[in-house]
Amino acid sequence: MRTLSGDLIAHRLSQAPAGALSKRLYDVLQTAIQQGAIATGSRLPASRDLAQELSVSRNTVLAAYEQLQSEGYLQTRTGSGTYVCEQLPETAPQASLSPSTSSPPFNHIRLSRRGTRVLARSGAGAYQWGAFMPGVPDVSHMPHDIWRKIQLRLSRRMPVEALSYSNHGGCLQLQQALAEYLRVSRSLNCAPEQILITAGTHQALDLVAKMLCDPGEGAWIEEPGYWGFRNVLAVNGVELLPTPVDDEGMLLPDLASFSQLQRPPVLICVTPSHQYPLGSVMSLQRRQQLLALAKSAGSWVIEDDYDGEFRFGESPVPALQGLSADAPVIYLGTFSKTLYPGLRLSYMVMPKPLAARMKMAHSELYRGGNGLAQLTLAEFIREGHYAAHVRRMRQLYSRRRAALVKVISDSLGPAFLSQQGNAGLHLILSLPERIDDVALAAELEQKGVLTRPLSAYYIQGTQRRGLLLGYACVEEQNMAETFAPVLHCLQRRLSPA
Repeated sequence: MRTLSGDLIAHRLSQAPAGALSKRLYDVLQTAIQQGAIATGSRLPASRDLAQELSVSRNTVLAAYEQLQSEGYLQTRTGSGTYVCEQLPETAPQASLSPSTSSPPFNHIRLSRRGTRVLARSGAGAYQWGAFMPGVPDVSHMPHDIWRKIQLRLSRRMPVEALSYSNHGGCLQLQQALAEYLRVSRSLNCAPEQILITAGTHQALDLVAKMLCDPGEGAWIEEPGYWGFRNVLAVNGVELLPTPVDDEGMLLPDLASFSQLQRPPVLICVTPSHQYPLGSVMSLQRRQQLLALAKSAGSWVIEDDYDGEFRFGESPVPALQGLSADAPVIYLGTFSKTLYPGLRLSYMVMPKPLAARMKMAHSELYRGGNGLAQLTLAEFIREGHYAAHVRRMRQLYSRRRAALVKVISDSLGPAFLSQQGNAGLHLILSLPERIDDVALAAELEQKGVLTRPLSAYYIQGTQRRGLLLGYACVEEQNMAETFAPVLHCLQRRLSPA
């Protein structure tokens, strides 16, 4: 059986300068170890096996191994084999290093304007889980045993189509299970053929931008709003048109004013069930107004229902998509908040005339797959485990939210809690205008506390100061202790100089 290290040695040996074979093999091995191509602590092929791979005598390999062992590069372990030493000789010879190691580093990288723009506005943090990271569920409560049993059962007899590329917009069983679940839980008007499974909400929006927007066309986005949507739209050449929000959601013009716009937006992106990040819920009047405006201009409403399942002590807010049978709404949902982000499964619910073309485009651009996970999720939903898990987590997050609200109220006062709906996975700690929330968030990250500055979610205009605090990953009994670094850093800034 051929080995990776054997292939590497054979390749380098074929390019080595002429000379005695044992010396050439020694040089190749020494150089590969010095350069890290053969890692410290790794096992080398047995001398007999390597000799067979290289078509040389075993004595040639043994001579090279023995020389390297005497110099401190290799060690033998009885009954185990020959290994590269964990600590290499301090004065390792450099003469045999290949010329490429002394060449100047490759540093003439040129990014496109789009690439530069993405990095300049990047909002993804280095850490994605922990207190008080907003938008992240408590993944430790995922019922892995149930999931694993379903997955094991299905993997024994995997259908062929689940092991190939998907050309139906995802697993048919998952589309069917989702259609039934969404009709009941979110009041959607949808059939399985309207559902497209995607690898995250960003991919769904990327597909929408590519298929429905030409470069230079505009999209209304909430101000403040989710940074991820801004970047996905911008990299596709869509003009961002920030639109303020209030306690009833996105502020909208009346129909007469809207009809006079020379360039109405192609997309109107909203989070009506729980505005991100401020937390307001779009009123029914505002929802009806939004649908009327979209229909009049031929705009598409992108409804991001990222955490609509998590409302505490209140009746669920029906999705905007379900208000009208002919609503020009593309509904985006995700399992990142209800199960775990690493699953990378989201979905789109599209109007029937659009669905088939979007599924074909998705297959062309992204080559969907992940069939076993989709089948497992379909069974997880169909057997009732998903709905039960969401109910448990809703109760858990409600208690944790209440605990954080109490800690903030007791330590700082109610003025630091802005008015926001009792829902979702985060709340906003309001700050005085003189407090630099970006600097405060950076200091807290150095202390191991993850937050997000509210001002970073604005593009232009007046920017409120605050911190987004995700409470999902903090147990109630630890809330005060976990909040202590935030309180300490903030009180220091609030104290008179």
